[in-house]
Amino acid sequence: MTDPSTAFVPGHVTGFFSPCPADDPARAGSRGAGLTLTDGVRVTVREAADADDGPLITLDGDPLSMPPVEAVLGGLDVSDRARVVAESDLPLGTGFGVSGAMALGTALAANDRFGCERSVNDLVTLAHCAEVEAGTGLGDVVAQARGGVPIRLDPGAPGHGRLDGVPAARRVEYLTFGDLSTAEVLAGDTDPLVSAGAEALDRLVDRPTLPTLVAASRRFARDAGLLTDRVCEVVDAVTAADGEASMVMLGETVFALDLGLSDAGFDADACRTCDAGAHLVD
Repeated sequence: MTDPSTAFVPGHVTGFFSPCPADDPARAGSRGAGLTLTDGVRVTVREAADADDGPLITLDGDPLSMPPVEAVLGGLDVSDRARVVAESDLPLGTGFGVSGAMALGTALAANDRFGCERSVNDLVTLAHCAEVEAGTGLGDVVAQARGGVPIRLDPGAPGHGRLDGVPAARRVEYLTFGDLSTAEVLAGDTDPLVSAGAEALDRLVDRPTLPTLVAASRRFARDAGLLTDRVCEVVDAVTAADGEASMVMLGETVFALDLGLSDAGFDADACRTCDAGAHLVD
């Protein structure tokens, strides 16, 4: 039995977004912007010895069902042979794009492990479509494939979507209180998201800097009615201490630049913006 293959996929926090539905999941997605993080997900794909060789998917040692990952394995025709073992620095369901990272990491690692001979764009498209169809994300996969501080100008997978980025690298702190359901938010009235997201994107395109991104994100969260009381309290405390902070979309999580959360008196996790996008590792 040959060695397993492993991919690293950066975490991704979305600052603001406008959902862009379409019948074709490759054309669906979102416009918006966010930051990829050096805290991310390592996804290892190995060959199963037999049908009883452990759970199909585990995250940090716990078996779980994750439809986007299952769809990726099915798309590569390796569902009956693969086992996916993921490890993450980030909590699931709190706005860090863990499901998208697992889908993309699985695509990269399974393609390598089983010699599927797909291109990068094909693999990103497969993972993106799996996320869209599962209702677990709209823009994480394409952002995580790019790395850096991506701006999603047009929605969709490679060949349809269009990306730019903010040329900057910074320390990032984050503090999470729990999860918010992406599917529930997207199932509601999305008109406020579309309007607020378009305004935020215009501001960032006009002045593509990290402080602009965070400020646009703060205004987006308020205008779209997404702020929870706990997140609002923390964001206000950071801005009162002359820091830059906003809410992660979609999670009950705050992210801040540099020492923003620490300076405001919070015990926060810290990492940096990630220079590289998703990639195979030794």
